[in-house]
Amino acid sequence: MPSRNDVRNDTGPRCGHCNQPFPPAGRRRWCSDACRQAAWRRRHPHDDQPTELAPARSRRVDTVYECDNCGLRLLGEQRCDDCGTFMRRRGAGGLCPCCDEPIAASELTTITPAT
Repeated sequence: MPSRNDVRNDTGPRCGHCNQPFPPAGRRRWCSDACRQAAWRRRHPHDDQPTELAPARSRRVDTVYECDNCGLRLLGEQRCDDCGTFMRRRGAGGLCPCCDEPIAASELTTITPAT
């Protein structure tokens, strides 16, 4: 009965992807870069389902704009009706529940120092 240490594998190591023999060199597990990439892709399957995004919505309708010339404030309108110029953005906001005038949320949360 031959010793099991006498058996030699003359074919060398086999590729982890295509199972073809290749000459041993260091700790290689694949015969080529193409097999290495294919093995990685097999281990990490790609999700073909596209990511669903929320429908696009304009932020302009919730933005308060103020005219630099006449001081007019409008909600969601970028052009001043009186001057015909573009207004400056004050920030996100809405209509004031008391006076029904456009007001920016940053103006409601601003703390003024007591004098």
